[in-house]
Parts: sequence; C-alpha cells; structure tokens
Amino acid sequence: MLQNYIVLIIWGWMGWAVHPFFISLTEIRQNTESGRLEIAQKIFWDDLEVELNDLLGESVDILNPKDKTKLNKQFKDYLLAQNQLRIDGKNLPLEYLGYEIDDDAVWFYIQSEPLSPLTVLEVKNTVLLKNFSTQQNIVHVYFPGYSTPRSLLLGKGEESGLVKKE
Repeated sequence: MLQNYIVLIIWGWMGWAVHPFFISLTEIRQNTESGRLEIAQKIFWDDLEVELNDLLGESVDILNPKDKTKLNKQFKDYLLAQNQLRIDGKNLPLEYLGYEIDDDAVWFYIQSEPLSPLTVLEVKNTVLLKNFSTQQNIVHVYFPGYSTPRSLLLGKGEESGLVKKE
C-alpha cells in the first residue's frame, strides 16, 4: 500500500516538473522622454514553438534555428497579430524590435509611436491561446509617475481588458 502512495507522489511531482502552467508576462511602460510605450513580453519558448509549428505548419526550432532572419520575421508577424493596444478606440501602431533568449523563455521587445502621457489603455493579448486552453497572459501597465502597475489577467474568453491610471 505504501508503495502505491510513493508511486502516486512521484508521478504527481513528475507532472509538475514537465510544465505545470501556461503563462506569459507582459510589461508596458511609457518612456517619459520619448513618449513611446515600451513593451517587454516573456513567453516560454517551448510553448511558443508548439504554437508556431501549428500556425505555420512547419517545424520551428527557437534554440537552434536554421534561419535566424526567418525566425525573427515569424516572431514579428505572430506577436504583432496577438498583441493589440488601443487608446480612445483607436489601435496603436506597434513596432517589433527584437528578442533575446533567457533560459526557458524568450523576451520580446515592442514599442509604440510617441504618445501624450498615458492615462487609459485597452490591451488585447491572445498569445498562445490557440493551443493552450489554460493559458494566462499577465499584463502589467506602469503609468508615468507610478511605481505600482495596474494589472490584467487575460486568457480564453477574456482576451482584452482596460486599465486606468487612477
């Protein structure tokens, strides 16, 4: 009987070690000098590979790409389609800047055009929602002059939200 409990415990821990949750983290800050929104987005690279493989119908290898220029374009196209920002009902044009790999995740960098000081922002984030029904996209918006962010937890059925400076 004790052996059965030990097997169940080990099996349970192995399940957690593989990949217990699906999340991304997005931080949005307005640069007070340029007025641009600076966006840093962290996504687990193994989950992103699954999403891109499915979306593109081809094998994507983030850690050992055959063509880094092609991979960068695939990232750009995907991220600009999955991330949308709106102010007063108008989409903000976003510019993809690049990425860097950090252990088990990839940090992506995006920016907006210069804006007047931010007070309200609508965020839509559908990253990884096609392949992962439990995906949660955490978004922190840092308003100028505030050190504490306003946050959103987005996922299937609630892909967008509104944050106010208040």
